[in-house]
Amino acid sequence: MKDLFEHIKTNKGNIGRWASHAEGYYVFPKLEGELGPHMKFQGKEILNWSINDYLGLANHPEIRKADAEAAAEYGAAYPMGARMMSGHTTMHEELEQRLAKFVQKEAAYLLNFGYQGMVSIIDALVTKNDIIVYDADCHACIIDGVRLHFGKRFTYQHNDIESFAKNIERAKRLAETTGGGILVITEGVFGMRGQQGKLKEILSYKEKYGFRLLVDDAHGFGMLGKTGAGTGEEQGIQDQIDLYFSTFAKSMAGIGAFVAGDKEIVEYLKYNLRSQMFAKSLPMIFVKGGLKRLEMLQNMPELRKKLWDNVHALQNGLRSRGFNIGNTNTCVTPVFLEGSIPEAMAMVNDLRENYGIFLSIVVYPVIPKGMILLRLIPTASHSMEDIERTLEAFSAIRSKLEGGVYRAQNAALEAEMGTEK
Repeated sequence: MKDLFEHIKTNKGNIGRWASHAEGYYVFPKLEGELGPHMKFQGKEILNWSINDYLGLANHPEIRKADAEAAAEYGAAYPMGARMMSGHTTMHEELEQRLAKFVQKEAAYLLNFGYQGMVSIIDALVTKNDIIVYDADCHACIIDGVRLHFGKRFTYQHNDIESFAKNIERAKRLAETTGGGILVITEGVFGMRGQQGKLKEILSYKEKYGFRLLVDDAHGFGMLGKTGAGTGEEQGIQDQIDLYFSTFAKSMAGIGAFVAGDKEIVEYLKYNLRSQMFAKSLPMIFVKGGLKRLEMLQNMPELRKKLWDNVHALQNGLRSRGFNIGNTNTCVTPVFLEGSIPEAMAMVNDLRENYGIFLSIVVYPVIPKGMILLRLIPTASHSMEDIERTLEAFSAIRSKLEGGVYRAQNAALEAEMGTEK
C-alpha cells in the first residue's frame, strides 16, 4: 500500500506544476487599494480589467454606506445558525421576494455562495434514474454538481444545437428505460468566451422531450435584458426557464446567490439543499447590502448604459485592430492569441510591468494547447481613456508576440517545463 500523499508530491496537476514560477504574480496575485479600475499591484498602480464589478457598485459610496450601516447595526455574526434552525429573518424573506419579482418567477431562495449552491441544487434535483444533459463549457460548479450524480449524464458540444439534439435524444431513450426525467443545464453567459447560451434554441426542444431547464446566469444577471433581469429577458424566454440561478458576486458586487422558479420547486429546494441546510445563514450585512444593490440595479439604468458604452468601445476597438475576440455577445471580452504558456507569462509580465495593465490570463487546460486567452471585464467604472490606453498596449504586445520577443525572454522556462503549450 502506498502513502496517500505520494502522488501529490510528484504530480501537482496541470496548473499546480507552474506554482513555483507563477504563485504570487500570475496566480494568487495581491491587488490592493479601493476596488475599481485603478488599483495597486506590488506597489505599482495598475489599470485593472480583472474584477467582475460590472456595474461599478463595489466601491460606490451608497453601497459603502449601506454596508457600513448594516455592519454597525448587526455585526458580522447575525443571524447565528442555519436558516432552518435559528438563522431565518424577515429581511432574508424580503430579499427573496424582491429577487423573485425582478426575475419574473414565483419564488426565490437565498444561497450563501453561488458555487456550493449550484452543486447542491443539482444534487437535490436528480435521482439515479434521472438523466443530465449539459454544455461542455459549463462552469466548474456545474461540473462538480454533475459529478455527484449517480445516474447517467450526457455532454453536448459548446453551444452546438446539433450536438444538443443528438444528446437530448439519447437522454430521452435512456429515461424511458430508467423511468426518470431529464435535467438540461446551461449558462446564460459563458464567463470565459462571453457567448450567450442558446437558450431559445434549446427550449424549442422542450415540448417534444419534456426536460426541465436550469440556467446559471452569473454573468447575465444585472447586465442583459431591458431591465437587467438577465439572459432569459434578453432572449424573451425568461418564463420558460424552470430554474433561474445567479450569484451576487458579479453585478451585485457582494456575497451570496439565489435560485428562482415555481413556488413548489423552490419550496422543495429549501428543505433539500444540503449546502444550505447544514451551513450558517447568510449574514445580515450581505442580506441588507443585497437589498441596496438590487434597488440600485433596478433604479439606476444609467449604470448599465455606461457599462455597455464601455463594452462597445472596447470590443469595437479590438476588432478594428484585427484582434480575435471570438463571437462574444456580452460584456465578457476574450482576446485569443497563439502561443505557449511561457510566452503567455512573459506577455502578462510585460503588460503589468511596462504598460501598467492587469488582466486575467487563461491557458491550457482551460483552453486548447497553443492558445492564450487574455480576458478583459469592462465595467461601468472604466473610462474611455482606460480603453484607449489598453488598445494601444494590446497592439504593442501583439507585435512582440509575433516577433518572438516573449519566446526569447522565457526560453529557459520553456525548456525547463518541456514543450507543452
